[in-house]
Amino acid sequence: MQNTVIQLEHIKKSFGSNAVLVDISIHLQKGENLVILGKSGSGKSVLIKCLVGLIPIDSGTINVLDNDILLLNRNELNTLRRKIGFLFQSAALYDSMTVRENLEFPLRNSEIKSKEEKEALVIDALKNVGLENVIDKLPSELSGGMRKRIGLARTLILKPELILYDEPTTGLDPITAGEISELILEIQKKYNTSSVIITHDIECARRVANRIIILKNGTTLATGTFDQLSNSDDSWIRSFFNKP
Repeated sequence: MQNTVIQLEHIKKSFGSNAVLVDISIHLQKGENLVILGKSGSGKSVLIKCLVGLIPIDSGTINVLDNDILLLNRNELNTLRRKIGFLFQSAALYDSMTVRENLEFPLRNSEIKSKEEKEALVIDALKNVGLENVIDKLPSELSGGMRKRIGLARTLILKPELILYDEPTTGLDPITAGEISELILEIQKKYNTSSVIITHDIECARRVANRIIILKNGTTLATGTFDQLSNSDDSWIRSFFNKP
């Protein structure tokens, strides 16, 4: 498992009589961008929550960054989660805080105590997303695309080994969505990050994915590159890529 960042085997999860995850197996390699596609309600968000131990699974195994999630206590889980960045669909910035304060927030329980060190990390994170000039603005003063960038900067500030993107381009115009996709690629190349990207944006998937997994009825239906899946013999798979 030396280069395996995530290894999920035969994950099952039901809520009452509703079987959401029936049989999910996924591997993510170091430095890889893995896109997960699936219809709404196919279990993508539940899968991500299981991955970081927010929702207990019914059966299967979850190994993240060489940690068996099922064996970790709360403190150990929290330590692991500090190595994982999460970009929320809404960016999830604190409205009453400036950009600076939003980026300093993840540092509150870190070993970084000095004001100078925190300032340097904030500036560096903002440079990574090209927004040093908005450091003292409130989220309400930023466009949707800028808020996404700030959300990504906050994700990057603790230098995570793994990043989970939840619909990173939702609600953005095509040009801004393209800029976010390019930023995901830049982050991957600069930091050799490993990422799981949940998206309905096929153009985003085309740009950022090293590999794509398609979920259907709670199972991993298919995996492959964009070109392989978009030219699949399965018409249901091709429909994701707007091909008859």
